[in-house]
Amino acid sequence: MPTFTVMTAPLTLTTHSSIADIPAPDWDALGDGNPFTTHRFLRALEDSGSVGRGTGWQPLHLSVERDGQIVGVTPVYAKSHSQGEYIFDHAWADAFMRAGGNYYPKLQCAVPFTPATGARLLAHDPTVKQALLAGMMQVADRGGASGAHVTFCTPEEAVLGKEVGFLPRVTQQFHWLNKGYHTYGDFLAALSSRKRKAIRKERERAQGFGGQIRHLTGDDLRPEHWDAFWAFYQDTGSRKWGRPYLTRDFFDRIHETMRNDILLVLAEEDGFPIAGALNLIGVDTLYGRYWGCLENHAFLHFELCYHQAIDYAIDHGLARVEAGAQGEHKLARGYEPVAIHSLHWVQDEGFQRALENYLDQERAAIGQEIEALADWTPFKKG
Repeated sequence: MPTFTVMTAPLTLTTHSSIADIPAPDWDALGDGNPFTTHRFLRALEDSGSVGRGTGWQPLHLSVERDGQIVGVTPVYAKSHSQGEYIFDHAWADAFMRAGGNYYPKLQCAVPFTPATGARLLAHDPTVKQALLAGMMQVADRGGASGAHVTFCTPEEAVLGKEVGFLPRVTQQFHWLNKGYHTYGDFLAALSSRKRKAIRKERERAQGFGGQIRHLTGDDLRPEHWDAFWAFYQDTGSRKWGRPYLTRDFFDRIHETMRNDILLVLAEEDGFPIAGALNLIGVDTLYGRYWGCLENHAFLHFELCYHQAIDYAIDHGLARVEAGAQGEHKLARGYEPVAIHSLHWVQDEGFQRALENYLDQERAAIGQEIEALADWTPFKKG
C-alpha cells in the first residue's frame, strides 16, 4: 500500500513504510514502557526480516504531527492474511469473501505475533489517539483495504475507538494477578488446601528432572543461550505454526538492544540447556512469550512458563504475569480469566452492521464464560 500524508489542521498524519523513518526518541517518548511497542522491538522485527516483504506483515506505521512535532504514533501493518494475530477473524474473512468481497488487504494495528495487552495508540492527548484511529480509516479507504483492526489494546483505547466508529470486541485470556503477595508462600496461602498441595507436588516433580533451573537476564545472557533457545523455538514453531514466525537474526537483535528487558528461564542438565521459556519484562508485568524443549519431562513446561514466572513477579514486585494466549490449564496454576479488548472497522456498511450484531452477542457470551471460569480458580472461596 502507498505511503502518504494527510493534512487535517492542526494535525498532520503521515504513513511510514519503515519504523526507521520515525526517530526512536520521538517514538519511545510517547510509549507507556511496554517492551513490545518500543522502537527497538519493532525495529528488530523489521531489520531481521520477521516482518516485511514476503511475510504478509507490511509496515505502514502512522505518525501525527502538531506544529512540526510528533505527538502520536502507532504500529500499523498492511496484512494479506490473518496469521500471527491471536484475535481471530478467519471466519469473518471467509464470510466476506463468500459474499463477493475482498477481505485482504486489511490494516492491522498490532504488535506482530504478540498476544499481549498494551497501549497501541501512543500519544499523551486523547484527541491525538482518536486522530490516529480516524487516520487508519483514511489509510484503509485510500489504500483499498477492507478495514482496520486494533488488537490487544487497553480498555481506555477501546472506549475511544467506539466513539470514533470502531466496533469493540471482548475476548479472554488467563493472567496471574499479584494481590499483595510478598513471598510465594503468601500466594500459596491464598489457595485451597487441595490446590495448594497439588501445585507443591507438581513443582516437586518438575524440579526433580535431574538438572537445575536458571534465570538469565541482561549481561548474563550469552550467544550460546540464544543458540539453545533457537532450537527450542524451532521445535515449538514447527509443531504449532508449520514454520516459525521469527528469524534467528531477530533474537540476536533483541539481545543487542533489549537484553535488560528479557528474562530467559533455562532448564539445564550437566550444564546443557534442554528447555527454556522466554519472557519480556515490563514496567509492572512479566510477559511470557515462547517455550520449547529438547527433552520431555513431567510438568517442566508448567514449571518454566507459569510457576517460575510467578516466582519472578513476586520477587520483583510485579503486578501481573501475562502468559500468552489460550490455555485453560493455567487456571489450576493460579491464573485467572480476564477480558481482552480489540477494535474493528470495515468499510462495507452491511458487513459492519453484521459484525456489530455478532460482537454484541459474543461480548455477552464471553462475559458469562469469564464469570463461570472464575469459579474454577484454585483460590479459597469467600
